[in-house]
Amino acid sequence: MSDHGGPDAYLHLSIHGPPKYRKPDFVTAARTLSGDRPMQFRPFGLVIVLASAAVLAACEGTMGTGGATVGTVEGDAGTGSQTSGDAAASGVGDDPVSSTDTTGTGTTGTDASGSFQGHPLDDPSGSLAARTIYFEFDSSEVPGSERSTIEAHARYLSEHSGALITLEGHADERGSREYNVALGERRAEAVRQLMTLLGANAPQIRTVSYGEERPAAVGHDASAWGLNRRVEVIYRVRE
Repeated sequence: MSDHGGPDAYLHLSIHGPPKYRKPDFVTAARTLSGDRPMQFRPFGLVIVLASAAVLAACEGTMGTGGATVGTVEGDAGTGSQTSGDAAASGVGDDPVSSTDTTGTGTTGTDASGSFQGHPLDDPSGSLAARTIYFEFDSSEVPGSERSTIEAHARYLSEHSGALITLEGHADERGSREYNVALGERRAEAVRQLMTLLGANAPQIRTVSYGEERPAAVGHDASAWGLNRRVEVIYRVRE
């Protein structure tokens, strides 16, 4: 018998009446669409969302802390600048500049009594201040008037074995170039011999001649010639 007719159907209608209206069952529909396994409510998605929000909040907090850290570093740099300012304020580097000799033995100048304080080679009024020996025309003999200068430097050399000098011989423009170079050499050698006789050690002294090539005075008269006939004492090393 058909499922839609017959005595059983009428009997059912007479006993139970017509079927009542039911609202659509979306859970049942979803179960039907998804297959045999019924759809279940899973809270994991909500947990993941909440966890992600917490992570983002933590990251924002960390970034804020990082910004504060950068600020601290800049503050430290500012402190360093302030330290430099404090150093300047305390007078570091503000002392008057004082002349210092090349050996680093101390500053030069005069004390309250007017006595020179510093390296003896820097004393402008000392016996070592004169470092030029003058000669007569066409002569390599040391004049008596120049002996005191040679003695002063010979004494210094004998007392300071580490000091080294060069004696530069010169001539005026008269005469040939070759002759004047030889004349300048004889003059430097004459000074060297006298210094060694007065106590200086020969290895401390070196000689060289420039002849007329390096005049002290430019001119063509007796005054310029007299200044150019000379030997200059050059300290290469001093103690």
